[in-house]
Amino acid sequence: MTTNNKELQMLLREMDSLFEDLLPWLAGQYDEPSGGFYYARSSRLLIGRRPDIESTAQALNMLERLGLLALMPARIRINMIHFFRSRQHPESGYFYDDDPSMKEDEVMVARAVGYSLNALQKLGGEPQYALPYLADQAPSYMHSPLEYENWLRGMDLSNSWRGCDRLACSNVYLKQLKEPRRDRFVQTAFRFFEEMQDKDSGLWGEGSLYLRISGTFKLHTFYSNFQTPMPRTEQMYASILLALRYEEASDMCFIRNPIHLLSYIKPSMTEEELQQIIQTTLNNMSRLLRPDGGFSRELAHSPSAPNVAQVKGGGYYPDMPKPVHLSEGKREGDMNAATQALLIRTLCYRLANMAAPSLGKTGLSAFYDHMK
Repeated sequence: MTTNNKELQMLLREMDSLFEDLLPWLAGQYDEPSGGFYYARSSRLLIGRRPDIESTAQALNMLERLGLLALMPARIRINMIHFFRSRQHPESGYFYDDDPSMKEDEVMVARAVGYSLNALQKLGGEPQYALPYLADQAPSYMHSPLEYENWLRGMDLSNSWRGCDRLACSNVYLKQLKEPRRDRFVQTAFRFFEEMQDKDSGLWGEGSLYLRISGTFKLHTFYSNFQTPMPRTEQMYASILLALRYEEASDMCFIRNPIHLLSYIKPSMTEEELQQIIQTTLNNMSRLLRPDGGFSRELAHSPSAPNVAQVKGGGYYPDMPKPVHLSEGKREGDMNAATQALLIRTLCYRLANMAAPSLGKTGLSAFYDHMK
């Protein structure tokens, strides 16, 4: 848009103020013995609980976004590399947390592969063992494009967010294929996605607007990974505006997912619409800021088991996995929400065509001294 809109600049500066205490909070999540990061402060209170893969990878993403990755001391870099390498199973090639229930959640398992590989690449490390596909441990639907299509068509989309998350996670395995085999799988997915997309809303699956936008966001990760534009983006943009104007964003994901989609589809929007989008986003983020300096995933509290938080109170989705508890679920900051909040800020500046100023300039040099 334009950098001459002073009201827009004021909104973004106000958004910056939400992160004043983020650095001390983030440093406090580090666990030096393991090299990982805890999900929330109360995570340390869970008996036998060590830092988890997603929270550690999300912390690394935050360090990169804050410009701290290049300043990381060697001892911490080596420690973090060890953390991810130690989580890989030698026979299957998958990356697992301590909780045995994590292995039963196909979304967590797929995400752990992607998170761990990306983190190791950023840190200058490599996996210890062959990856799942190379170890012949990929899901059975990877045997052929036909079996993959049957799996896609059998997905329950009654909760768009959960269903589309399961669909999108298959890209982790597709990316390990070589051409031309990979393209046959990818094109199978795109044909199915376009067939299942609602022509009027531009969204996928069922549920509230925010649930469907969140499901659509999950599919965006598939399109993005294979550098392919999403179809029906004008209808998608209209649906996003409706949600921002009329639905309550009770989850940080409901704040991040629309903004992330907008950044990807790049719709034609008026200055008034952009200002309204950022104002609404700021208001929603403010409600999730906590006194400890972090952000909660949900209004009432930080969900103790984020792997099942896609299905809200009273909702239902078949064959949900067991909860994998990462904290005591207090009204506190958590790594999932903080990571998203920082990304939201970056995306809002990008939508406004403005350079995001550095956060916490005075605390960056001393940040790693607090990671004890």
